[in-house]
Amino acid sequence: MASLLDKIRRSQVYRSIFRHGLPTDHRNRVMVVLSNFFLHLHPVSMRQHSLDLGYTWCMGGLTFFLFVFETVTGVLLMFYYRPAAPQAYSDIANLTSGVAFGQLVRNIHRWTAHLMVITVFLHMTRVFYHGAYKPPREFNWVVGVVLLLLTLAFGFTGYLLPWDQKALWGSTVGSEILGIIPGIGSWLLGLLRGGMEITGLTLTRFYGIHMLVLPVLAFIFLAAHFVIIRRQGISGPL
Repeated sequence: MASLLDKIRRSQVYRSIFRHGLPTDHRNRVMVVLSNFFLHLHPVSMRQHSLDLGYTWCMGGLTFFLFVFETVTGVLLMFYYRPAAPQAYSDIANLTSGVAFGQLVRNIHRWTAHLMVITVFLHMTRVFYHGAYKPPREFNWVVGVVLLLLTLAFGFTGYLLPWDQKALWGSTVGSEILGIIPGIGSWLLGLLRGGMEITGLTLTRFYGIHMLVLPVLAFIFLAAHFVIIRRQGISGPL
């Protein structure tokens, strides 16, 4: 067993991933983190207050964890869903009753979306309450606000996808809010719906926004959010 471990450690694949030995001292620990592809995204050292759950509430980490859950379950649901008006409702019905673990995956996706909205609001509340939006972190606050809006947009565009009466009328009332914007309201409403009424084209547009546009924007702003946190560190108590 020991000889096998020695062979693995001497292999080029192992040495390409772990380029330094065990982190027995501070310098070697720094080199291990900086030279490892998976570890270099994390800071070498962290302030003690950043580990205090009473200060951070861990809402940012929980939100990202829920976002990963949403991504995985959303991809699984794509295999059994067609964004077309005649088939969307029947696909959801078949998913919940005819596909193994389909109802479980759909319910996880739905309830995770609700929890994600809650954790985002709690995270923003924590940041505001502790003044963590102040310089030099004001730009990251703006990025966080954009992520909050994207989270709400995820929930709104996903609401129509079951294509039942509740989704239809809920999306009708929600999208009409755009129509009251002075000057461009009618144009925005027509752009979102593909017309003045909710039709099959509206379903296709909501699906495209939900599965393509919003995920791309979310990944971009999440990357920016994490890079800024990585460079500036987690803010401490005032």
